[in-house]
Parts: sequence; C-alpha cells; structure tokens
Amino acid sequence: MADEELEIDIDDLERRMEGAIGALRTELASLRTGRASAAMLEPVHVEAYGQRTPINQVGTVNVPEPRMVTINVWDKSLVNAVEKAIMESGLGINPQTNGTIIMLPIPELNEERRKELARVAAQYAESARVAIRNVRRDGMEQLKKAKAAGMSEDDNKIWHDEVQELTDKYIGNVDKTLETKQEEIMQV
Repeated sequence: MADEELEIDIDDLERRMEGAIGALRTELASLRTGRASAAMLEPVHVEAYGQRTPINQVGTVNVPEPRMVTINVWDKSLVNAVEKAIMESGLGINPQTNGTIIMLPIPELNEERRKELARVAAQYAESARVAIRNVRRDGMEQLKKAKAAGMSEDDNKIWHDEVQELTDKYIGNVDKTLETKQEEIMQV
C-alpha cells in the first residue's frame, strides 16, 4: 500500500479542534462580565414569523455606552416578543422599551454572581476539552486502522505523538481562554 493511504488527516483533526475552540469563544462571549456587549445576546432567540430567530435578525443591536445595550426592532409587532425572549433568557437583565427601541441597562455584578459566571465558564471550557478529546479519539482510531492496514510501528508512533501534541496544544488553548475569561469576570 502507498504511504499516503496510511497517513492520518492531521489538518482535519486540527480544523475540528479549532472548531471546538471557536465554539468555546462564542459561548464565553455570551457570558456577561459587567460590560455591555452585543455578543451577550447571541444565544437569545425570538419567536418571530413562526420560527426561532436570533435577535440580530429582527433588529439592530448597538452598544452606545459601556453599561447599555440597545435593540432597534425593525418590526413593531415583534417588540413584545423580543422583550419576552430577553426576560426568559436568564441573562438577568430587565429590558426597558421606548417605542421600537429596547434598552438593556447592564447592572453591576455582585461577588456571588461573578463566582457563578466563573463556574459556568469552567463548564463551557470542560465541554470544549471533551470535544477536543473526542477528536483525539477519532485520530487514534484512524491510527489503529492504519496500523492494521500495514503502517509500520515507527510511523504509528510518530503519528501518535503528533496527534497527542496537537491535543495538548488545543487543551492548553482552552485553559488560557478560560483563565482570561475568569479574570475578566472576577474583575470589579
């Protein structure tokens, strides 16, 4: 058999691990840190036109001040639905409506809430680590198949080390990302 057929697709494994990091960053961006951010509304979906729709597809989201997010809802009939979705989202924000503009004042976080958000961030990071380890497991399965198909012991060891090195790199990225977010959350 040709060596190309026995190789592991490291680029695919790396792309999938990078996807886990991207998903983690998106989840962490939705965590409120006491500063206003349009990203905190990304997980919130509104019941609009018969389907669940992201808020940024029913209105313009702006951050005019460090402690304020505004949503200019395009369709006046959706204002109440957007308001309801925000209240039910668990963000802990009470919307204030002025016509088609919904204002979201971001309150200061107390110590207990900061610790709770840090725990949530840690859960998101653990999910990312699990996803990365699942990609590693897939890579190891590919190695077993390649070894059964005739890959040499030395080549198998080289690929094994490369997959493990990639895994360690991305687990380290998760840890650094989590540490940065937890510092940001705990900052008063």
